Amino acid sequence: MNQKFEHLMLRAEQLINRIESVLPQALSPPDWSAAVAYRYRKRSSGHGVLEPVRHVGAMRLSDLKEIEPQKEKIRLNTLQFVNGQPANNVLLTGARGTGKSSLIKACLNEYAGRGLRLIEVDKADLTDLPDLVEVVSDRSEKFIVFCDDLSFEDGEPGYKALKSILDGSVAATSPNVLIYATSNRRHLLPEYMKENLSYTHTDDGEVHPGEVVEEKISLSERFGLWVSFYPFSQNEYLTIVAQWLSWFAVAPAAIEAARPQALVWALERGSRSGRVAYQFARDYAGKHAASP
Repeated sequence: MNQKFEHLMLRAEQLINRIESVLPQALSPPDWSAAVAYRYRKRSSGHGVLEPVRHVGAMRLSDLKEIEPQKEKIRLNTLQFVNGQPANNVLLTGARGTGKSSLIKACLNEYAGRGLRLIEVDKADLTDLPDLVEVVSDRSEKFIVFCDDLSFEDGEPGYKALKSILDGSVAATSPNVLIYATSNRRHLLPEYMKENLSYTHTDDGEVHPGEVVEEKISLSERFGLWVSFYPFSQNEYLTIVAQWLSWFAVAPAAIEAARPQALVWALERGSRSGRVAYQFARDYAGKHAASP
């Protein structure tokens, strides 16, 4: 009888363990001394974990050229945050490859020594943001929750989750958390020509957007700081190329000689962005160093 009872208890314990393994679990804090940046990832079981980023790019604010006004806005907002002063959630929008994501990473490197930390979250996992805030709320560090290349399609759950979070003011709920997001879309949702038909005009000419347009504008307006980026001119592109070639220790004479090749590189890619400039500099520096 005892053997049967023990066997039954063992089976019951195994069943309970299997059930617990698939039930939602509270997010566990990581080893905060392991890194200054973390990625939030969902396991196949559905459990979320914070994974340390072992090797953060060495990008500094001084490395980023031709975006001085944008850089100063983000730097000052981040400095206020690090100093424990009021600061805003930030939306960085505009042309691709102009340094939006690099600027946030450079701010992390600039202020990591003063307690700034970064948590990267995919838009699909934004619904778990309250759990992240709970995990870091008692920490002394300041945390930027970073959503890169953020955009939504109509009806995505992450859209309403982020809107709700910004409405509730994450910064007010937990003074050590801000949201920084980048996007190529001004309003984070696709816009269609037919939506312009919903605009109305009063007798004095004042324009009022319709409900659909209002809904799309409303999310981006919930970010306190909105910073726009624009395509680079040819001279700005060449300045960025020269800066990156110098960063890769290419000699000044070789940098000057590389200008025509840099323009051809951009023409082939149909873009004069900072990303294209960096990719050219890596290619040129690598070949230059490998040549006899």
